[in-house]
Amino acid sequence: MRWMIWIGVAASLVFAYFLLPILSPFVAGFIIAYLFNPLVTWLNRHGVSRTLGASLVFVVAGILLVLALIAFVPVLIEQTARLVRVFPEFLGVLQSWIIPWLNERLGLTLDLGQLRELATSHVATIGKMTAEGVGTIFGTGSAVMISVMNFLLIPVVGFYLLRDWPVVIDRIGRLLPRAWSATVVRLARESDRMLGNFLRGQLGVMLANGVTYSIGLTAIGLNTGIAIGMFAGLVSFVPYLGTIIGILLALLAMYIQADSLWPLLLVLAVFGVGQMLETVAWQPRFVGNEIGMHPVAVIFAVMAGGQLFGFFGILLALPVSAVLIVLGQHAVGAYQGSVYYRGRPASPNLPPDRRADEPAED
Repeated sequence: MRWMIWIGVAASLVFAYFLLPILSPFVAGFIIAYLFNPLVTWLNRHGVSRTLGASLVFVVAGILLVLALIAFVPVLIEQTARLVRVFPEFLGVLQSWIIPWLNERLGLTLDLGQLRELATSHVATIGKMTAEGVGTIFGTGSAVMISVMNFLLIPVVGFYLLRDWPVVIDRIGRLLPRAWSATVVRLARESDRMLGNFLRGQLGVMLANGVTYSIGLTAIGLNTGIAIGMFAGLVSFVPYLGTIIGILLALLAMYIQADSLWPLLLVLAVFGVGQMLETVAWQPRFVGNEIGMHPVAVIFAVMAGGQLFGFFGILLALPVSAVLIVLGQHAVGAYQGSVYYRGRPASPNLPPDRRADEPAED
């Protein structure tokens, strides 16, 4: 019977692999249902049915999304266009200040003309790759229709999963072998606690960082502060990456705008305050010590996810790492309780000062 179970699992994985192109709305709907299930469960405990609770969640989330798009998208578009317009000025700063400084300090022979020629030599290749990618995505009317349907399916799948979440979990639990049921349920609960808190907490940290950087950069007079600040905040799920990119973009934009070095100190001050708030306020408040990963381990997990599975691997690297931490802790606990770790127990016939692995005297 056991071999039949493993064959069924293998067949399910192969089946899922071939259906991978159409699984994205179901995965996205599952993530939405997972994130909002605690809220619907809380409403259900206070007398609101899960159907009504799920409906309220989607209606409120939709209203907030529309309001955010109305409020921020025009500003982001305007500021992004402003960044594009100052790009020629950035090239001038690069040629007159940054490249000479690098050549003098590092002994290099960089020249903007060489960099421009290098970029131009790859334009044809980049254009061909872009055209092939666009043709793959939008090559046929059916592909466009499938993309639109997938996008529209996400809230539908999320709503039904959110409404029937306890039923789905109960049915999955009934399929587990009884001998493994208690262990699997305990690991699933620990993983759910860590993963749920981490995902919701990390989203809160990203938004808090984005708002902090946007307010700070706008307050010091940077015209593109909202665009740069929100971008730096949303990339902050990778430790230090959002800060580094945000600092570089803000320094260049401020230098081009002010044509002076002194305002750059204000940019550094804004990101310094932002990092301090993330360390002492946002991380403890939203995430705490749920995942318990060292920053180097986080960077490695993100890079490994990107190397193995591309962009989606980067997004899923830390959630998967959170689950693997729970499984690893369980494996370490089982190992430390085994005879391989503790050694063979002492024989009751031996004196207390004799070890079980000592050879007997002739």
